[in-house]
Amino acid sequence: MDITARKGRIEDEPADAVLLIHCEGERRLAPAAAAVDARLRGRLAGLITSGEFTGRLGQVSILHVAPGERLRAKRVVLAGLGKRKDASLEKLRQAAGSAAKAIRTAGAKSFAVPVQDLAGLLTSVPAVNRVRDVAQTLAEGAILGLYRFTTYYTERTDETAKAVRKMSVVAGDPRALAQARQGVRQGQIIGEATTYVRDLCNHPANVVTPTYIANEAKKIARERGVRAKVLDRPAMQRLGMGALLGVARGSHEPPKFVILEYRGGPRGARPVALVGKTVTFDSGGISLKPADNMELMKADMTGGAVVLATVRAASRLRLPVNIVALIPATENMPGGSATKPGDILTSLSGKTIEVINTDAEGRLILADGLTYANRYKPSVVVDIATLTGACAVALGKHAIGLLGNNDRLIGELKAAGEQCGERAWQLPLWEEYYEQIKSDVADVKNTGGRPGGTITAAAFLSKFVGGARWAHLDIASTDWSDREQAYIPKGATGVGARLLIRFLSNRANGRKAIGRRANGKRT
Repeated sequence: MDITARKGRIEDEPADAVLLIHCEGERRLAPAAAAVDARLRGRLAGLITSGEFTGRLGQVSILHVAPGERLRAKRVVLAGLGKRKDASLEKLRQAAGSAAKAIRTAGAKSFAVPVQDLAGLLTSVPAVNRVRDVAQTLAEGAILGLYRFTTYYTERTDETAKAVRKMSVVAGDPRALAQARQGVRQGQIIGEATTYVRDLCNHPANVVTPTYIANEAKKIARERGVRAKVLDRPAMQRLGMGALLGVARGSHEPPKFVILEYRGGPRGARPVALVGKTVTFDSGGISLKPADNMELMKADMTGGAVVLATVRAASRLRLPVNIVALIPATENMPGGSATKPGDILTSLSGKTIEVINTDAEGRLILADGLTYANRYKPSVVVDIATLTGACAVALGKHAIGLLGNNDRLIGELKAAGEQCGERAWQLPLWEEYYEQIKSDVADVKNTGGRPGGTITAAAFLSKFVGGARWAHLDIASTDWSDREQAYIPKGATGVGARLLIRFLSNRANGRKAIGRRANGKRT
């Protein structure tokens, strides 16, 4: 979809549809909506007065423009934002997503939306860049709401043929226009980062293999300031990546260890290290998963997809930061040479790992990824993974699990999640949990049992971070949706990309959360 910002008046826009957003329970129209309503001879006001349109969040009504009503648009779309006192960028993102889908269903190929009235409404957003932030949110919401995965359909229907091809964000003065253009550009890059993740996760595992992921990384290396390196099995063997190779042993697909470097910050500045779990299909290995819903395990590579998308977006946004992204990629299959429960693996760090359950494989490949990250002397390390089903038990489908050893870093990630609508919640990482992963025959075992499963998985990872400031994002509860929501489709959600991009943007702008202590340690 082509998204632009342009100077003008919404009532004069020639788009197929004009989108207006209204607060719940309010009778008075915003200035742009009032200008449109004057040409509709009061039909918008009538819709509100009658109670047919209340403005509740997610509600959408469409009016067709009648001959003689002096609007160049063919339709006027009214979308609800909810109550004014609760208005936020996240609710605007939801409203934009719902409205964009309704516009597509109506058959419109283009729509325009005014930005300045919304900027005046969202007083909780800092005023200095409010128009920019509103424009970015509108673009994000529309891109995310319109997402569909249709690659493997062989027959087109009338519904799948419908597509919105153009969106215009309309500003009335040059200063607002400049901010709107900046916001639209940022929103498009960030929205497309999330849809890129969704695409990778929705493709089947016979398409998205470790080799496919490596080739995607090479494509991203064509972006400004990005370099890629891919380690194959012999290179991993020479390095001693026994944990990753142990997971890969049962699969015919060769494992890959992908290294992406983005240099956007000062030369010599320590990078942010991102490590993404990338199991392109997880059968559970010898500890085979139940058959029900196993097809969803094609998305067990979401963490790696998020890291790829984040690096690409950082380059396109030209963020002044340095990033090293590490993507250990493999399948987890029950082949004749697969790792067995009771086997002991020697990781890149030299630590030995007793494998209790081969379905606790994500933490094994991350162990080698986290160890490798230390070679870069990073300022911070963040890993992201669909790691534990226990996370859904603890937090449901609405929050990312967050653990780590540094309050400042955890605060930054929580703040970024609140800002972008991908919220994270911190779980404890107390010493008592480490008792559960003590092994009788090795340095550590790869699972601590059912109690506190998300926490003991993070405790395991912490054994491999060295002295780095580290945080872990468990997205196993949020990476897949079983129902369609405002801007989240049924299927892969792409969660984590917007959070990491916001986290990096905040760092680039010098906005870091202030922490005091983490797990008894000073930050």
